[in-house]
Amino acid sequence: MQIPLVLTLVSPDRTGLVESLARVVADHDGNWLESRMCRLGGEFAGILRMEIPAAKKSAFLEALLPLQQGGLQMVVRVDQSAGEVATGRQTQLEIVGSDRPGIVRDITSALARAGVNVEEFSSEIASAPMSGETLFRAFARLQLPAHCDLAALKTDLEKIAADLLVDVSFAELPGK
Repeated sequence: MQIPLVLTLVSPDRTGLVESLARVVADHDGNWLESRMCRLGGEFAGILRMEIPAAKKSAFLEALLPLQQGGLQMVVRVDQSAGEVATGRQTQLEIVGSDRPGIVRDITSALARAGVNVEEFSSEIASAPMSGETLFRAFARLQLPAHCDLAALKTDLEKIAADLLVDVSFAELPGK
């Protein structure tokens, strides 16, 4: 029997960190299913979904301990959502505009009021090509509940975007 696990990690960035983790997973007959990992500032952060044979779970957890030397912090949890199927519609949201404090707070507040689940979110600030002005860019993959009024949500987001001087665009994603 396979046990689905979700492992989160934060560490000072260092060469070989992902390889060390992948080696422990493979050495315990684990299957690396999906992950999102990146370097932000001097830190490396990631989340990994995997399966491990039930009989090897304790040995796997023990083998992770030496990796925690050097400041690596990990949390391992059993994936309670394994086998669940998301309901509702998926959309993607893109935000681009002049950077200023509060953009993420205001946009995500509107999403939360509408009962929207943010499944993936990434953002960055960058220099605008012509003006050199600092631009904020964000991408989000959203799960809209069946009862969500998409037109009302778009109206709410467009009002916020006008106040923040950012552009917000929506696109429905094909169902899985």
